[in-house]
Amino acid sequence: MRVLAVTAVAAERDAVCAAAGPHDTSALPGGYALRRAVRPAGPHPAATLDALAVGVGPAAAAAGTATALTAAALAGEPYDLVVSAGIGGGFAPGAPLGSVVVADAIVAADLGAETPEGFVPVTELGFGTVAHRPDPALVKAVASACGAATGAVLTVSTVTGSAARAAELAARHPGALAEAMEGFGVAEAAAAHGVAVLEIRAVSNGVGPRDRASWRIGEALAALTEAFRTLPDALLTGSGPVPEEPPSPRRTP
Repeated sequence: MRVLAVTAVAAERDAVCAAAGPHDTSALPGGYALRRAVRPAGPHPAATLDALAVGVGPAAAAAGTATALTAAALAGEPYDLVVSAGIGGGFAPGAPLGSVVVADAIVAADLGAETPEGFVPVTELGFGTVAHRPDPALVKAVASACGAATGAVLTVSTVTGSAARAAELAARHPGALAEAMEGFGVAEAAAAHGVAVLEIRAVSNGVGPRDRASWRIGEALAALTEAFRTLPDALLTGSGPVPEEPPSPRRTP
């Protein structure tokens, strides 16, 4: 199985690569530097892990992921799975600092319209989608292997910086465990190419008021590396993707 891990920044990419051993670097169109595994990740010859840092935000994530998937397909080496990976904010109490979350739903939390009655997701406007749901068996296998919690991971274009915003998101998306900025873009590109998708986030900070003194970025990057060390074994027990039309998130009055 060929796996592509997509991160926002180089530090996250390097944390993923640390779990997979030596990598070479190859150039992709658009100036992307793809880290390609020199030997298979873990003890299973069929599992290889490549990693790519694409920039911050869903648009950059979608563009970089689509570039890598297209290049691989044209080379006759298509990927079987794309993983949006990195660190992110955790919703208390379900995702404490240093914990790992595997998304059972990858949700565009702020894609829609503001109205006098509240936020309306793009699906209620009559077009688009706001969520991708990874294969449940694969989510369960990966989460079990790395000791992660499972729940929705929200993709936002603006990082939450207040208690009021955190409460609004939690109310609109019950069960959400984490917030990041790239997952939905990665999932959109994977869906367009017919490739399975996952999102794995290690929690570096709480969702809410910005308090840099409380951030645990190093701890979260180490947790991300450990999570990816378990991935090859988990992929042996997970099943393939099951297409599903996800329900729209609940509208907040």
